[in-house]
Amino acid sequence: MRKTFFIFLVLFTISSFSQIVIKGTVFQQNSPLENVAVYLNNTMLGTTTDENGEFSISVKSGQYDLIVSYLGFKKINYSLNTATYSKPLVFALEEDDEMLNEIIIKKTVYDEEWEHNLAVFKTEFLGKTLLAKDCEILNPEILYFEYNSKSQILTAFARKPIQLKHKGLGYSIIYELEHFKRTSEYVTYLGYSRYKELKGGKRKQKRWQKNRLKAYNGSPVHFFKSLLKDEFTAEGFIVNQFKRVPNPERPTELEIKAARELIKLNRNTKFVIPSKDAKPTTALDAAWVTVRKAKLPKSADYLYKSQLQKDDIITTINGAFKLSFENNISIVYKNELEEMGYIIRNIFSKKREPTFQTSSLIPMEKNIYVDKTGVLVNPLAVFNEGYWSYEKFANSLPLDYEPVGSSQ
Repeated sequence: MRKTFFIFLVLFTISSFSQIVIKGTVFQQNSPLENVAVYLNNTMLGTTTDENGEFSISVKSGQYDLIVSYLGFKKINYSLNTATYSKPLVFALEEDDEMLNEIIIKKTVYDEEWEHNLAVFKTEFLGKTLLAKDCEILNPEILYFEYNSKSQILTAFARKPIQLKHKGLGYSIIYELEHFKRTSEYVTYLGYSRYKELKGGKRKQKRWQKNRLKAYNGSPVHFFKSLLKDEFTAEGFIVNQFKRVPNPERPTELEIKAARELIKLNRNTKFVIPSKDAKPTTALDAAWVTVRKAKLPKSADYLYKSQLQKDDIITTINGAFKLSFENNISIVYKNELEEMGYIIRNIFSKKREPTFQTSSLIPMEKNIYVDKTGVLVNPLAVFNEGYWSYEKFANSLPLDYEPVGSSQ
């Protein structure tokens, strides 16, 4: 199963206190730059500089990732804390001589191979959910792909920011792709996004609100927000703890390699492959049994604690929220069922009745912190499996989204 990392480089906190106006100026070699994009990553808060290179953004007090972006120049990611902000910011942009280097210079050939890679990119970036069908890339021609057939690695680059229109959620989105890599086992992508509301009548607005709430419910942001308030159980989440160990039924890699070599040495020998139920009587029989078992999962999960409480999952250290559980956790969301697309997402998947949405959170580091907005301070610190890996960018919301009628 291909695994997916979601990396949005989101490191900021939005609180519900007073509004603060952030002002600044953007220069290039002491000359003001006009039309430079200045925005808070993964939100609807942003603007562009005027003819004097000046900008102004009204924000709630808190900590943000402030992005300063202009094509052909190195992007600036500024950690903004309104508590320490006291005077206008000044940014000096530098030309990006290495931007995509020769890759950008190459002329893209829009042939069948490019079309195929584009289809793969859309699937791995936007996803296969119902909402993904309503999310359109408006300028796919800016994408360039490289595929290494030997390593089976697909890499994507973008000459300009990707423009998306999400008719399901009611947003136009600008996504500045920094990295996209797809291997036979996993997908990683990262970038900066800014959202803007689409215009629509009452009917569309009602549908968008419904879809946004559906995208929010059961999401990682929903889980972590409710966890911090100790309301995750009431919100429909059940958290269990499990340990992942090597599958004792599966042979070791050395045993599998030796078995394949033995079969290869005897490929010209007349031999009847034993049935699955037959007991091996020769070394060659045993080799075939070993090769068959190579298809078994490499690891097995053992549940050892169910229905965890807040103190079992997260702790507060000097005002910071840190995940404190051992091994891994399974997160079940009871208030929504799986989509059929998730059930039949793999080639050999069989149709079954949908059940609760279940995701696994696998820590990749020891110290993992959660921001007040419900996002991880370091997105690379965990690995998501299950339903959370199925819901990709098309199911993402701006971090300043507030569920209708919610006090969050």
